[in-house]
Amino acid sequence: MSKRLVIADDEPITRMDLREMLEADGYNVVGEASDGFDALELCRKHLPDLVLMDIKMPLLDGLNAAKIIQNENLAIGVVLLTAYSGKEFVEKATKVGAIAYIVKPIDEKTLIPTLEVAISKCAEIKKIKNDIKRVCSKLEERKTIEKAKGLLMEKSEIIEQAAYDQIRKLSMNKRCSMRDIAEVIIMTYD
Repeated sequence: MSKRLVIADDEPITRMDLREMLEADGYNVVGEASDGFDALELCRKHLPDLVLMDIKMPLLDGLNAAKIIQNENLAIGVVLLTAYSGKEFVEKATKVGAIAYIVKPIDEKTLIPTLEVAISKCAEIKKIKNDIKRVCSKLEERKTIEKAKGLLMEKSEIIEQAAYDQIRKLSMNKRCSMRDIAEVIIMTYD
């Protein structure tokens, strides 16, 4: 499956050159924007793998657009393109969560390897975020079951194992998760 990209640059020639380079290498450019605001709209519509975005653009600059894209998870990653190589721009790019920073002029020998590394790192980050979300969900489930177990122990004056067994048995009999049963127990006794 080809990687899906959005290009955002206020220079039409730059967008055209980038599109040609990317499509020649098998990338799927799903949209082009001339400012950060349009880039956000394209990201909301297409949820691309990567956004290539100029820093200096009208309406909404690339740094602020990148920050919104990252906060709203509208793309897996953002690569900032710029003519500016100053330390302050690099620091700002790092703060907004850019996965890479490319200084113009851009050539294919630099662009494609940078994008491949960026996409690989984005995939790793996405997996870590999903793992964290899964672990947090399991932790919340465990807390709910523990709370219900504690309420059963207190209200029914039973030991911990008996309370756990009761939740598990209800879960199997009702064919629903232990968390669902625990939530009902909490609502009943709270």
